[in-house]
Amino acid sequence: MIDLYTWPTPNGHKIHIMLEETGLPYTVRAIDIGAGDQFAPDFLKISPNNKIPAIVDSDGPGGRPYSMFESGAILMYLAEKTGKLMPQETRARYDVVQWLMFQMGSVGPMLGQAHHFLIYAPQKIPYAIERYSKEANRIYGVIERRLRESKYLACDEYTIADIATFPWLRSSKNQGVEIEEYPHVKRWFDGIAARPAVVRGVAVLAERRRSGPRSKEEMENLFGAKQYQAR
Repeated sequence: MIDLYTWPTPNGHKIHIMLEETGLPYTVRAIDIGAGDQFAPDFLKISPNNKIPAIVDSDGPGGRPYSMFESGAILMYLAEKTGKLMPQETRARYDVVQWLMFQMGSVGPMLGQAHHFLIYAPQKIPYAIERYSKEANRIYGVIERRLRESKYLACDEYTIADIATFPWLRSSKNQGVEIEEYPHVKRWFDGIAARPAVVRGVAVLAERRRSGPRSKEEMENLFGAKQYQAR
C-alpha cells in the first residue's frame, strides 16, 4: 500500500495519475498547503523540503517501508516498482529521463513562476510578467517542436515524461500561453486528458481546491516568510 501525501497541484497530480495508471493501491493523506500542513514535523520527516507530493511505500525495497519526496524521483521509483511507463532499453530509457529532467528543471519551475507573477503576486511587476510569460511560451515551443516528430514526449509510447509534464499544461492561460497556438501540444494534451486514469487522477482531492482570492494566512503559508523559517 502507498500512503500518498498530496494536494491537488500539478506536482501532486503527477503522482495521482501515475498511481491510477499503474493500478497500485494507495491511500490519500491530504496536505493542505494553504493551511500550512506542509510545515508539520511529522510531514517534514517524510518530505524535508516541505513540499508535496511524498509517499510512504509499506512494501518498499527489501519488503520494508520506504519514504520518498520529489515528484520526479517518485515517478521513477513507481515505474521501476511496477515495470510500467518506463522503457527498459537503454536509449529509450534515457530519452524518458531527459524529458523528465526537462520537466523538473524547466517546465515546472518556469511555468510556476509565470503563474505566480500573472495570478498570485500581490504587485503586478511588468518585468517579471513579461520575462516569465515569454519563457513559458518558449517552453511550449520546445514541446511543440518535439511533438511534431513524436507521438509522445520521449518516444512513441506514453511514459512518465508525459505524466510529469501534462499537469503543468492544464493552466496555460494563467501562464500567459494560448495553447491553440501550439497545435501539436494541443493534440498531445487532449489525448492524455481523455485517458480514464488521467481523469481519475486529476479528480483526486479536486473538491478541496477552491478558486478565488486567497486569505492573508494562505498567502503567508504559500509564498510568505513562513517558508523561510528555520526548522
